[in-house]
Amino acid sequence: MKILVTGGCGFIGSEFVRQAVRKGHQICVVDKLTYAGDIERIKDVYEKIAFYKADITNHEFLEHILKVERPQAIAHFAAETHVDRSLIDASPFLDSNIKGTQVLLNLCRRYPASKFINISTDEVYGELGAEGHFIEDSPLLPNSPYSVSKAAADMLGRAYFRSHGVPVITVRPSNNYGPWQYPEKLIPVVILRALHDEKIPVYGTGENVREWLYTGDCAAAILRILEAGKPGEIYNVGSGEEKRNVEVVEAILELLGKPYDLIKFVEDRPGHDFRYSMDFSKVMKECGWKPKTNFKEGLEKTVKWYLEHKDWLSKKVEELKEYWKKVYK
Repeated sequence: MKILVTGGCGFIGSEFVRQAVRKGHQICVVDKLTYAGDIERIKDVYEKIAFYKADITNHEFLEHILKVERPQAIAHFAAETHVDRSLIDASPFLDSNIKGTQVLLNLCRRYPASKFINISTDEVYGELGAEGHFIEDSPLLPNSPYSVSKAAADMLGRAYFRSHGVPVITVRPSNNYGPWQYPEKLIPVVILRALHDEKIPVYGTGENVREWLYTGDCAAAILRILEAGKPGEIYNVGSGEEKRNVEVVEAILELLGKPYDLIKFVEDRPGHDFRYSMDFSKVMKECGWKPKTNFKEGLEKTVKWYLEHKDWLSKKVEELKEYWKKVYK
């Protein structure tokens, strides 16, 4: 199958590309190569794919790509994703996540594909208390500019399916982690700071709960949904592995042989959701997928990867420092 992958140099998108190539799919990658996109993530398969450096809001260029490639399916990963950045400036999130999605959906009316996989997030549901799980029919109650932009993209997908017959499938994964994640997310931040014996900032009291999904499992789920999912449907993709943030930090410190007193609790971020938890029985039943990697195993693989790729991590950290200098100057 020929698949057009937007954001194919991003964290989850690149894992999808690597897996899809191994499964024999013909892959075309579209990526703007912002700070979060890195072509190095797909270097092992680069010679086997078609690559276009492009902004998904560029209607004319995206139309050219679709006209040339004529993909049978689209996997739409491209997005701004970091909540903290969205709290500083929501504009790039509205532009990429909403306008970019609308451009793609509109073009799919002219250049039809068999399936349009719209990658969303569990954050569109808002937050939970100590109990309960999100199901696909749970109301959308996003609490950050990032999650609002993703909820809007979800609703655009729904509208284009209902009004124009675009075969949209919405996928809502839980928190991903694994190799190649940009070092502004919790797990790579903790690894980096612990390696340098620096204080590790943890929001509030560290009691916020996330459901952690290994990125290899997430990509495998999306591939399976591409094969067996039904247009118009929504699929939650989770792991059942819920952890308090402070538990995640402590687990990493243990793996690295570092003391817990590196943890420093800091002022909570605005609108910080307390807990996410997903009921993902639908994707297991309808698509025959289930997670394979437990949190302990996945975290060990992730820490090992970062220890073996310190140069990449350091390079990304320097880029990140330049961003924060601009924000606070």
